[in-house]
Amino acid sequence: MNDNQFAVVDDYIEDLFLGPDPVLEAALADAAAAGLPTIHVSPAQGSLLRLLALAVGARRVLEIGTLGGYSAIWLARALPADGRLITLEREPRHAEVARANLARAGLADRVEVRVGPAAEGLAALARAGDAPFDLVFIDADKAGYPDYLDWSLRLTRPGGLIVADNVLRRAAIAVPEDDDADADGIRRFNARLAAEPRVTATLLPTVGRKGLDGLALAWVH
Repeated sequence: MNDNQFAVVDDYIEDLFLGPDPVLEAALADAAAAGLPTIHVSPAQGSLLRLLALAVGARRVLEIGTLGGYSAIWLARALPADGRLITLEREPRHAEVARANLARAGLADRVEVRVGPAAEGLAALARAGDAPFDLVFIDADKAGYPDYLDWSLRLTRPGGLIVADNVLRRAAIAVPEDDDADADGIRRFNARLAAEPRVTATLLPTVGRKGLDGLALAWVH
């Protein structure tokens, strides 16, 4: 299958399970108008994130990498009224767009967007005792994935989930000798996850408009 055929998979899932959603559509439109990169999760992946958060009864969610707030909306919709999602974003402009999108979605009261390098934000969470989280979603700079896994293990409760996007990107698995920092980060993340005794984990291949990729799913013991 080629990428055009992969796109049919997303179309099929969305036609079956997802109807029109003006709030999510507006979030994507505003992100594009602001010049944000189009690297957000697909609607099908967003729906899966919401389902996973519901499955673990999430009340506290941590997201590493906010972009325009699209995935944060999906995750926050799974939270109860008193739930909380903290999302970390390095770029102030991205955070500004995300806050506006979350406010329009009626979720500003349960989502906090923190600006700055993810490593600093994660260290601050640990110092402040903001853990444990029921679900952590990693979708940020790929070179940082190994470190983000270490922090996620510290910040996720037993029985919680760690989910990471883009773990089967072609550059990471098809060209093992590639010295690209992002590809190397993904390879090291995957190897570390596979060897980690504190989780039961797997990689779930995905296809769609973004081509061939995958999600990491890790249940914390």
